[in-house]
Amino acid sequence: MAVQTRAFAVNCSRHGLTIHSSRRRFAAGLNSAVSVQQLIVMQVEIRRAVQSDLQAILDLAMSAFGNSEGPEIVQLIGDLLADVTAQPVLSLVATANERVVGHVLFSTARLKPPGQDVSAALLAPLAVHPDFQFRAIGGQLVAEGLRQLSVSDVDLVFVLGHPGYYPRFGFSAAGIKGFQAPYPIPQKNADAWMVRGLRPGVIGNTSGQVICADSLADPKYWRE
Repeated sequence: MAVQTRAFAVNCSRHGLTIHSSRRRFAAGLNSAVSVQQLIVMQVEIRRAVQSDLQAILDLAMSAFGNSEGPEIVQLIGDLLADVTAQPVLSLVATANERVVGHVLFSTARLKPPGQDVSAALLAPLAVHPDFQFRAIGGQLVAEGLRQLSVSDVDLVFVLGHPGYYPRFGFSAAGIKGFQAPYPIPQKNADAWMVRGLRPGVIGNTSGQVICADSLADPKYWRE
């Protein structure tokens, strides 16, 4: 089911979201600081991605992450979509005038030790095309993804992201709640590893190390 929203954009200083302190590891094209200089109103549709969207999604990732990190993220998206350990995935696109301008991917995760009756997902990557940044498109993708995951009985969603951005969606530091990342996160960046509970009572009654899909199980995706 597609969700139609109106995105209100303003011209503002470029402030790309970073992962840890210096790298846009899993998210690009997001902004938390907005200065009102020019208001633009556009129609944005959030829907599930289909196979015919794939090339547009990969092109978007290259544009959003740039020549440095783009190829790595493009590879990751392709790998996750084909990875049986990532299934089921939730892949959402934002479109404007039928053009793919944003994308988010949620892949299945699990907790170690096994045997815990908890369903989990991991948010990565998230991107918005540079021509459509600062219009709340990334936020719409995250919010709709969380809504659909909740309906699908997912209990926990994890993200490695900017601690100044994701808390607005209910995310908070995961480590102090007993959830370890797939690979160690430096203490100075501990707040970047976050969790969002989608069902009351799960956080506080379960803990462990998050085991991600095989495609994400590489230290290069978790280092600063």
